[in-house]
Amino acid sequence: MFVFTSVFSNISHSQIREIPKEVREAFANKYPNAENVDFKDQLVVIYVHFTKDSIKYIATYNNKGDWKETEEASEYEKLPEPVKDGFQKSKYAEWNVEDAAIISQPGADELYRIKIEKNDLQKKYLYFNAKGRLRRDSITL
Repeated sequence: MFVFTSVFSNISHSQIREIPKEVREAFANKYPNAENVDFKDQLVVIYVHFTKDSIKYIATYNNKGDWKETEEASEYEKLPEPVKDGFQKSKYAEWNVEDAAIISQPGADELYRIKIEKNDLQKKYLYFNAKGRLRRDSITL
C-alpha cells in the first residue's frame, strides 16, 4: 500500500508529457514580455500562469496551440464603473466580493468576472460585459 501511494503521489505531481511546441510558440508570440511563466498541462487544455507588468494572468491554450482565453487578475475597485454599477443593481449586491478578473477571448468582447460569496456553501462567479449587463453566472467552490 505504501509503495502504491508513493508512486501515485510522484506521478500526480509531475508533468505527464512535454508541453507541445505549438503551445510554447503561440504563447511566446502572444506574450513576448511575460515573466514567471509556468505551464500547467491538463491534457485537454494547457494553462499558462505568468506575470506581466506585475499583474497575474492565466492564459488557456488547446494542444494545437490555439489560444482560448486569458484571465487577468484585477481588484473589484479597478473594474469599470458600469460593471460595478451592474453588480450593485443585481440580486447579488448583498453578497461579499471575493475577487475579480478580466476575461479576454478571441473574437469576443471582454468579460468582467466577479467572484462572490454569501456563505461557505453559496459561492458564484458573475460575468458582466463592459456595459454592466450580467451575461451569465456559475456556481463555484
